[in-house]
Amino acid sequence: MSNSNLEALVRRPVGPLLWEYSIPAIVGMLAVALCNIVDRIFIGQVVGPDAIAGLTVTFPVMNVATALGVLVGAGAAARTSILLGNGDHGGALKVLGNTVSLILINATAYLTVFAVFINEMLMAFGASEATLPYAREYMIYMMPGMFIINVTFTLNNVMRASGFPRKAMVTMLIGAGLNILLDPLFIYVFDMGIKGAAIATDLAMGVSMFFVLRHFTLRESPVRFMRGIYGLERAVVLSIVSIGAAPCVVNVASCLINIIINNSLYSYGGDNAVAAAGIFATFTSMLVSVIIGICQGMQPIIGYNYGAGHHDRLVKTYWLAVSASTAICGLGWIIGMTVPHWVALVFTVDMGLVNVTSNALSISMVCFFMVGFQIVSTTLFQSLGRAGKSIFLGLTRQVLFLIPLMFILRHYYGLDGIWAAFPSGDACATVVTVWLVAGEMSRLRHEQEIRTSACRQDGDSNR
Repeated sequence: MSNSNLEALVRRPVGPLLWEYSIPAIVGMLAVALCNIVDRIFIGQVVGPDAIAGLTVTFPVMNVATALGVLVGAGAAARTSILLGNGDHGGALKVLGNTVSLILINATAYLTVFAVFINEMLMAFGASEATLPYAREYMIYMMPGMFIINVTFTLNNVMRASGFPRKAMVTMLIGAGLNILLDPLFIYVFDMGIKGAAIATDLAMGVSMFFVLRHFTLRESPVRFMRGIYGLERAVVLSIVSIGAAPCVVNVASCLINIIINNSLYSYGGDNAVAAAGIFATFTSMLVSVIIGICQGMQPIIGYNYGAGHHDRLVKTYWLAVSASTAICGLGWIIGMTVPHWVALVFTVDMGLVNVTSNALSISMVCFFMVGFQIVSTTLFQSLGRAGKSIFLGLTRQVLFLIPLMFILRHYYGLDGIWAAFPSGDACATVVTVWLVAGEMSRLRHEQEIRTSACRQDGDSNR
């Protein structure tokens, strides 16, 4: 079964193949995103606006854990695809073993820091006296869940990369479905408030983790848990983190940016502005989850075909992914620009917060239709093992453009200037993305020409 799955990556037409891999990933990502949205809807409607603002303040802390998770998970998935494409199953097994060891080391580090400095971190990230109790309570109960989520997401990516996209989807749907069922039970019925949302997530994702771990004990998996693969090897670790560094750095940058943005929003608009940012992030995260699902489906196809030397297939896959992602962002752009107040009303009945959120969405989403192209292009470089370009491209929108533009625009336009920094950054980052992708396409064409020429020479010599 596993061999036929891997052979399909270089034999089947790329269009159907991309959808076969992407649709399960999209469903899984949407299910997880829906869990987060349900959390925030119940928290906003049952607990109140201060609770949403408190939850927003936890985003940077969660991003730190996510960053360390994707440092390992994204790199492990890309390396697994490339190694299996090269026929190196032994190397892929070592990647799996080293991945497990790195997950445990990272979790020990960030959970220790969070446990000791949680109050100081939340205050630095924009918590006020009104929102700190909500943020702290949520984080205390989410700490076990951070480890569980990292294990689940990281190994789920490896499962998908090794030829099991549908199974990867099912494992995510199990946890997401349970979370949606448990949320109202813990938040509303048991009257546990914001901590109930965290406990529901911990329990639901724990079930998903069990199914993911079980997959890697089965013989049908081309990479599975075995003795002798868990010892850290310098070359293997570097091969993982060099590729995973790009999304990791982006997530760390997101953490720092969230700190700056939350503090700026609080200074210019108070807790309502911070809560509006949380609603904006939640709405766009649903759209971005679809794009990430497409990227997760694209990654093993590109990585495997790059390892096997089929450059034409990986280029076709990339452009199909760009087209689909742009369509998704275009749909979100239309909603955000035409009915922003409807989006806000889903999360809160407080009309002051509705008005602030509606204004935020109508400004911040002006160029949102460009975002899909940027995300897919960053994943392209990551899948090809081009860590430097992937890191640079991932940082252009958030660090190179967003923060400087925010400081400049808020000086002239206040709170609206902060919101305007988002579309301005999107436009500038798109220009850089076009430039980098054009160069990479030229490099791939050149490599393909060299490979084709070498094959012809070998054929002539054999005659």
